[in-house]
Amino acid sequence: MTTTQNAPLLEATTEIAATPQEVWAVIADPRALGGLSDQVWRTHVVGTDPVGLGTRTVNINRRGPLVWPTRAKVVRFEPHRDYAFRVKDNGTTWSFALEPSTGGGTIVTHRREAPQGTTQISRTLQDKVLGGIEDFDREMSSGMEVTLQRLKALLERS
Repeated sequence: MTTTQNAPLLEATTEIAATPQEVWAVIADPRALGGLSDQVWRTHVVGTDPVGLGTRTVNINRRGPLVWPTRAKVVRFEPHRDYAFRVKDNGTTWSFALEPSTGGGTIVTHRREAPQGTTQISRTLQDKVLGGIEDFDREMSSGMEVTLQRLKALLERS
């Protein structure tokens, strides 16, 4: 898999009035998490085992009229603390880190990391089809904020 450098770390953080256990119950279920994202429309878990380290998913992404699949694998799974999956198709790792807050809730940090860069095909598609690499990264960053706000609304209305 060929990768290119210069993929910035994207990060968004919010505090949610719910325990780490309550937040974990949502973020560690890829099927529930997919519906909170602006871009990930649906996620299918491959197999029947409970979600955990090594679980594979197929994600259906959408942006306007464009629809495309991606494949991912859970690469970190520390209950109530850290959940991360790596997208095979572009080389990025998406994660949620949970920390108890002093007010009894949870601080949730959502990240997109690409320490080895992203795949050349991904960057070409971002540049030629999705409006440009920098604009797409800004869109991803805004989408992460939306995901966290939807997660917060879901958990705080319960």
